[in-house]
Amino acid sequence: MQTDIRDTDNYRAAQELYERLRKPGTQSITDAVDINVDSDGSNAVFSGFLADTLHGSIPTRICQINLASGEQRVLTFGPNSDRLAKYAPNGRLIGFLSDRLDPGNFQLYLLDRSTGVARATPQVPGWVEYFHWSPDGTQILLGVAGHGADLSSGQGAIASKKRGTDAPPWTPMVFTGNENFRWRRAWIYDLASDSNRAVGASGLNMWEANWCGSDQIAAVASTGPEEGEWYGASLHIVNTLTARHRCIYTPQYQLGWPAASASGRHLAIVEAVSSDRGLVAGSLHIVEIGTNRIYKVDTKGVDITHTEWRSDRHLLLSGHRGFETVVCMYDLEASECVEIWASAVLSTSGNFATVSGIGRTGDCVIIGESFGSAPEIAVIRSGEYRSINSFETARADTADSIAGVDRLQWRAPDGLEIQGWLLTPHAKGPHPVIMNIHGGPVFHWRPSWFGRRTAHLWMLLQRGYALFLPNPRGSSGRGQTFASSVVGEMGGADTSDLLSGLDALVEQGFADPRRLGVTGGSYGGYMTSWLITQDSRFAAAVTLAPITNHVSQHLTSTVPQFVKLFLADSYTNPAGKYFERSPIMHARKARTPTLNICGALDRCTPPEEAVQFHNALLENNVQSELVIYPQEGHGIRTFPAILDYAARLTSWFEEHMPATPPR
Repeated sequence: MQTDIRDTDNYRAAQELYERLRKPGTQSITDAVDINVDSDGSNAVFSGFLADTLHGSIPTRICQINLASGEQRVLTFGPNSDRLAKYAPNGRLIGFLSDRLDPGNFQLYLLDRSTGVARATPQVPGWVEYFHWSPDGTQILLGVAGHGADLSSGQGAIASKKRGTDAPPWTPMVFTGNENFRWRRAWIYDLASDSNRAVGASGLNMWEANWCGSDQIAAVASTGPEEGEWYGASLHIVNTLTARHRCIYTPQYQLGWPAASASGRHLAIVEAVSSDRGLVAGSLHIVEIGTNRIYKVDTKGVDITHTEWRSDRHLLLSGHRGFETVVCMYDLEASECVEIWASAVLSTSGNFATVSGIGRTGDCVIIGESFGSAPEIAVIRSGEYRSINSFETARADTADSIAGVDRLQWRAPDGLEIQGWLLTPHAKGPHPVIMNIHGGPVFHWRPSWFGRRTAHLWMLLQRGYALFLPNPRGSSGRGQTFASSVVGEMGGADTSDLLSGLDALVEQGFADPRRLGVTGGSYGGYMTSWLITQDSRFAAAVTLAPITNHVSQHLTSTVPQFVKLFLADSYTNPAGKYFERSPIMHARKARTPTLNICGALDRCTPPEEAVQFHNALLENNVQSELVIYPQEGHGIRTFPAILDYAARLTSWFEEHMPATPPR
C-alpha cells in the first residue's frame, strides 16, 4: 500500500462520510459532551463540537440549551477549544476551560450569564485538567498538571507541551524519573480576590480531587508523579488552609469519581480494577469523614461511573450493568439504591455513562446515543426518557448501514457467560465477520455513536461486513469479580472468550468461517496480535497501538505497572508470562496478513511495539505492513489521519477477505 492514498476510492469515501457527519464550515453542532444543568433545572450547558475544517482536532465551544423549548445557542467562540462548562451554585456565572491563548494550555475562564462576556482568571503554572465550584460558590478547585506532564491513555498518551524552554534544538533530553513538571497539584481560585493559591500538600501527586466541605478536599493521590503511579493511588483528605493531609483509604485496586455532600460529612468514591487512568467503573463506597468509616453500597449489579450528590441525603449515580446503561439514586438515610432508568438500546456520550441531575428526585439530563443514532440532549423525568434536541447529521450513512443489532451471550470453555454485540449489514448471511476487540482490558462495547473516530465501522457495514463486538472477561458492567478475572491472566482465558464467540457465530449461521477478520486498539491491538499467533482461522488482521513484547512495554511505556498488574509476573522471569504471552515470541506460528498501525508520539504503547511485531512477521514470511502516523499518540485522533486510517483499514479487509466471496 502506498504512502499517499488520498487519491483512492476508500479515502474519498471516508472524507465524504466525515464531511456529512461533521459538516465543516457550516457552524453546525455535530456532537456534544460534558453536560451540566443549572440550579433551577431550566437550562444546560455542554461542550459542542463545531468543525471549521477536517484538519487537526475538532474544536469545542460552550453551548447552552433550554430544556423546555430545545432552543440552543453557542456562548463562546474560541479560538482553539472551550470545554467543560459548569454553572456556579448561584447560577450567575459559568466556569469553563479554554486554551484560546495558547493551544493545549487550558486555563479557567468565567462567563457572566447576564452580559455574555467571558473573562480569564489569573493563569496557574500548568494546564487545568478539571475544576469544581465550592459548595458556596466563592471558590473554585483547579486540578493542575505541569507543562510537560503526560496525558492519560484515554487522552492520547502524549507528553503535553513544555513551556518556557529556550534551549537550542541540539540540546539533549535528560530524564531523572522525577521531573518537577510531571506533578499534578491542586490550586484554589478565590472569586472575591481574583487570585489563585496552591494547596501545598507536599509529596502528594493529585490525580483527581473534589471539595469535601468548605476547607477540605478529597484527593486520589500518589507519592510520585509518574503516570504508572496512578495504579497504586490512595484516598486522602487535605486541609486547603494548612495543607495537612491524611490517608483515609488504601484500595485493593484503583479509585475514581470522588464526590462529597455539600456539608462534607459524606464522601462517595468508586473502586474498581482499572486499566486506564480516568476510566473507573466499579463498586461504590461511602466514607463518613468524621469517623473514617467506609462501607460498600449495593448498587444492584451496576458498575458505577458517575457520582453526584443532589443533597446531603441523595446521591445520583450512573453506570453499566451487562448490556444496559443505568441511572439510579442512592438514599443515604434509607441505605437504598433505587433504579431510575435503564436501557440496552441507548447509552451516553463519553467513555462511560455520565448524567447531570435536576433536583433531588433522580431526574437528570443526559447526552444519549446509540450505534445508529447521533448524540442528542435528553431529559429523564420520573423514569421517562425524552429527547430535547438531536445532533443527527448523516442518517442515510449511519443508522441505515445497520440492518440489525443483536445482543449475544455464549459460554466460554470454562462455563463463564460472555456477552457481546453483533451488527449486521443488509446482505444475507452467513456474513464475513470482523471481530473488533475493545481497549482496556477493563472497558466495554455499548451502544455508542461511531461518528467520532470510528466511522470506518459504518464503511465496513456498507460494504457487507458484519461487526462482532465482544466483551470478554475483564470488561466493565459485569461486576468486579468478572473484571478482576483478567488480572494476572491477560492473554489467557480471555483468548478463549473471544474465539468461542466466533465459534458460536459460525455455529448459528451468522458468520462465514472462511472470512473472519480481527482488529482492535490498545488491549484490542494486543489481543489481535496475540490471536493470530494462537489460531489460524483469521483471513486478515489490523492492529492499532498494540503491545507485542511485554518486556519492552514494561521498560519503555509510561505505565509499566499496567503490565505487572495484568500479567502478575516480572520481566526478570525468563520462563514467565512476560515472555510466554508476548506475540513476538509466537510470530513463527502466524499466517494472517496483518496491517500494523501506531502513533509515533504514543507513550502508553510506544510505536516500537508495532515495529517489533511487523519485523517478526516479515522474518517468518507473513505478509505485513507497518503504518506510523508521525503526529498521533495512543489511537488515531486528528484529521486527516482519521481519514487515512479508515481508508487503509477498509482496504486491507477488502483485499484479504472480500465481502463477496469468489465464485
